[in-house]
Amino acid sequence: MPNLEHPAYPAADLLHLESLVPCRESQVSLLLSIFGERQHFSFPSIFIYGHTSSGKTYVMQTLLTTLQLPHVFVNCVEYFTSRLLLEEILLQLQSSSGTEQSSAVQCDTFNDFVRLFKQASPELRDQTLYIVLDRAEQLREMEANILPAFLRLQELTDRNVTVVLLSEIVWELFRPNAGCFEPFTMYFPDYSIGHLQKILSQNHPPEYSADFYAAYINILLGVFYMVCRDLKELRHLAALNFSKYCEPVVRGEANERDTRKLWKNIEPHLKKAMQTVYLREISSSQWERLQQDGGEPGQLKGLSAHTHVELPYYSKFLLIAAYLASYNPVRTDKRFFLKHHGKIRKTNFMKKHEKTSNHLLGPKPFPLDRLLAILYSIVDNRVAPTANIFSQITSLVTLQLLSMVGQNDQLDGPRYKCTVSLDFIRAVAR
Repeated sequence: MPNLEHPAYPAADLLHLESLVPCRESQVSLLLSIFGERQHFSFPSIFIYGHTSSGKTYVMQTLLTTLQLPHVFVNCVEYFTSRLLLEEILLQLQSSSGTEQSSAVQCDTFNDFVRLFKQASPELRDQTLYIVLDRAEQLREMEANILPAFLRLQELTDRNVTVVLLSEIVWELFRPNAGCFEPFTMYFPDYSIGHLQKILSQNHPPEYSADFYAAYINILLGVFYMVCRDLKELRHLAALNFSKYCEPVVRGEANERDTRKLWKNIEPHLKKAMQTVYLREISSSQWERLQQDGGEPGQLKGLSAHTHVELPYYSKFLLIAAYLASYNPVRTDKRFFLKHHGKIRKTNFMKKHEKTSNHLLGPKPFPLDRLLAILYSIVDNRVAPTANIFSQITSLVTLQLLSMVGQNDQLDGPRYKCTVSLDFIRAVAR
């Protein structure tokens, strides 16, 4: 008995849709009940959230395409300004309605968008148009009126339109301070290990049995599930390592039921793949060539390259300058970093705490001006205070802050001054 049933859509289309979205039948059924029939006014706005690779985008695209519902699908990362976003929606709407435009659409404000939207969609009173905004968290970086206006687009245009927002963050991080229309919120949970097993097993090659490929997926998930729940990444790993799993069968050394021999053959290669989960440091062809040669991951240039990271040129000198500023007293800067510092009077007077080694006392805070002054003195060529220098300083300070937060240190807000220890320099250099 099919899980998806709706009187407004053919049973064959619903059955085909169910086969395309495994383990998401409950979410699709809820969406169909919200959508209603084609001519019905649906909910003005729907907010769908969930972790990455939980099927939000795929389910929406598959649902709207399979049932042939009029829709516009826009990625807010690709169209990162309000003007680009609004113009792309109008262009897709015109192309779907068959309207020919002699020139590009010009839409500077949301008022223009509402006016052009009404002109481009005169027939939308008979059926619902769905505007899907993927990666909708980018809307928070646009003008303050964009998000509230999209949530009330049905009211502003007097058209049968529903705006669907897809995001990886919760609605509470979207809600404007001034208040806005509350959308219908819907959560896509992560795939369980049983769901991943079922979905990945559907991609078995035709030359092998479904049970053989399912056993391989079970082994793969047993290794990677604790460190990787991303369906796309797991699908990539499954396709990349399956040829190595089949080698004993191809050579005639084992049959499809000898799971012990197959596991012994694939185990070292899965351990190598564990080192590069999510990193994509080499291409699939390079990884396959490495497997055929039987080499170690470090033998291929680019694999596990994080162990051979080369810092930017000025970042090296910034670390050195920060270290010198942390451990040398301010009164020694003139003697150490000026070529013509003049005659310095020697004195045997030392404060009590200066008799102890500075490395035992730990690093001392220093202002940014002193860091830059030491940097300019130790770098051979002339250094201009450009955005590149300040961005590298920001990166180093951010790393230091994160390391201090990890040690449960308390930061003094705006009065915080940076300190760089030798252990921190070694950590960054690694």
